[in-house]
Amino acid sequence: MVKSELNKRSPLRIFENSINGGVGKGNIGVLASRKGVGKTACLVHIAMDKLFRGRHVIHVSFSSKVDHISMWYEDIFKEIAKKRELENAVDVHDEIIKNRVIMNFNQDGIETEKILKSISAMIEHGHFAADAVIIDGYDYARASHEDLLALQSFAKETNLEIWTSVSLQKDEPYDENGMPIVLKDYVDSLAVVVTLQYEGDYVHLKAVKDHDDLSPKEMELKLDPKSLLIAEM
Repeated sequence: MVKSELNKRSPLRIFENSINGGVGKGNIGVLASRKGVGKTACLVHIAMDKLFRGRHVIHVSFSSKVDHISMWYEDIFKEIAKKRELENAVDVHDEIIKNRVIMNFNQDGIETEKILKSISAMIEHGHFAADAVIIDGYDYARASHEDLLALQSFAKETNLEIWTSVSLQKDEPYDENGMPIVLKDYVDSLAVVVTLQYEGDYVHLKAVKDHDDLSPKEMELKLDPKSLLIAEM
């Protein structure tokens, strides 16, 4: 399969269509689940889809292991290439990887404002024309309302699509519509919220906020814990 056909047949087209075309420029999307369910895999798959379409991605990580995120990208690229029998996979890999930057921070010792300034510096002074920012492991429980307003303002000012993730505690409560309570104070700042939960052998994706729509809906997608890829139900 050639790259253009891969993009057309990607399950990420279903993902986008189920949330009115995607998060959109200047907006924030969130993936929420308990630890170990698959948020990082989903974020990387979302980022890889953008890279396959020639877009530029900044991946912000709070992992203590810098190489950890790079390995996620390598593993998921290999799975996509194998599953879709991608032609000229090595050349495609070398082409798209130039459009990705990984930035690593310790959230314990840095303010949200400084993280955003570092991203801005990468875009402006590093001459990296980013289309999207992936923020993996942002601690919403420790963030203030001002932090989220700053993130929202940053997305709008830079016209960037931003995806973040939030790890829920084992017994973290949800409201009647499936929205994690930890996000309740921030809902107005978020365009899209997608929850991930195990149902049988797969992780199911559910949109509990789709822009102005707060009625939960199944996305008809699953995360395969073996391949770490988003797939159709």
